[in-house]
Amino acid sequence: MTTIERQKSRMSTSEESPIGQAVGHGVVLGICCLVSYIIITNVLSTTRIVPRDDELLGGMWAVIATIFVFRHSSEESAHAALSRTSATLVSFVLCFIYLLIFPFRPLGMAALIGIGAIVLSLIGRSEDIITTGITTTVVMVVAGISPQHAWKQPILRLIDTVVGIGVGIAGAWISLRLTSRNPSQAPREAS
Repeated sequence: MTTIERQKSRMSTSEESPIGQAVGHGVVLGICCLVSYIIITNVLSTTRIVPRDDELLGGMWAVIATIFVFRHSSEESAHAALSRTSATLVSFVLCFIYLLIFPFRPLGMAALIGIGAIVLSLIGRSEDIITTGITTTVVMVVAGISPQHAWKQPILRLIDTVVGIGVGIAGAWISLRLTSRNPSQAPREAS
């Protein structure tokens, strides 16, 4: 191979590298989302403790958690996992206590969203207010749709989130290992 051919080969490899990284990242993310969904829907279907609607919602919620933490660096993924965990825990506590005592009411949902925002602001996690509000909204509305045993909703969504976070972190780690290979470090062909 001549020097010019080697240079052209390196240039085309480096030009393809971002595309290859994007494809690799996207493929691993898709696989991770499928894994999260299957884990939750299969676990819930074998326990027979929730109706099919809750299985599907759980799968969706696990996928959302996976997407939320699946980032392009370990630091970003860890930060997203911490954020998602703190938001889910605050929402879990508020919704669980509320639903043990009261049925779903829009005013109750709004109060929990406000209380969550106050708590997170006071503990210095104001960046998690949006995620906590979204989580609280989903839990409360689902409790309104399925009022029988509504108190289970926070528990189920916590489990879904933990599974999704775990799969997302593992998948991001795998994706980073697969896509961080430097094309210039590939073995060179003999001239």
